[in-house]
Amino acid sequence: MTTPFADFRAGLIAVFPTVAAAVPFALILGQQATEKGLTPAEMLAMSSIVFAGSSQLIAVGLWSTPTPVAALALMALLVNLRHTLMGASLSGKIAHFGRWRYLAAFLLTDESWALSERRAVDRPISRTFYFTVALTMFVFWQVASVLGTVFGAYLKHPEAFGLDFAFPAIFIALALGFWKGARRTGPVLVASAVAAVAVHATVPGAWYVIAGALAGIAAAVITAPREAPAETLDSLGEATR
Repeated sequence: MTTPFADFRAGLIAVFPTVAAAVPFALILGQQATEKGLTPAEMLAMSSIVFAGSSQLIAVGLWSTPTPVAALALMALLVNLRHTLMGASLSGKIAHFGRWRYLAAFLLTDESWALSERRAVDRPISRTFYFTVALTMFVFWQVASVLGTVFGAYLKHPEAFGLDFAFPAIFIALALGFWKGARRTGPVLVASAVAAVAVHATVPGAWYVIAGALAGIAAAVITAPREAPAETLDSLGEATR
């Protein structure tokens, strides 16, 4: 049994490494948004409403005048379809949130999902833990993306500072937290990587995201231990990591 303060503290400790990696990504997003003519207020509006780094970065890349609304909407749908899988794996573990589940769904990110799933391995996910993680990510994302629009002139070459690798690095670290050995996790990673690379090389758009996720799910279902059918849902979550 944990206290709210203990869960708050655990949430802060868990989330700050991901915040440290997300801040450079948000700064780069703000810098690129500035080059497309977006103001700090418009950047804040996008980050607050969308709050999805990958789709925001792609949207800024496609941004033009007039704005290709249909293409942006389709892109956002494809990139964020993985949230359906993440929500499915997390829904039963936050069912006790009550009405707060709707806010939890809005704040769901790759980082909050991964940290919550990791937490669920050891103990139930409390509202205090989840919202400490999710709201901390939300606040830092808004501040950093806006600062990126203000100080974008100093971030013309983010690769010179290694900022472009910050986000992939944190995702690798998050994935390693779910590692269950080469026999259990290896086939899922290989299937996801092969499918994603093959689709990315042959099909335009962001379909490689969905292809990688579906291939990972298929591999997880096929390789799941027959004697433990109850683990199937956990394996589905593992497939998307």
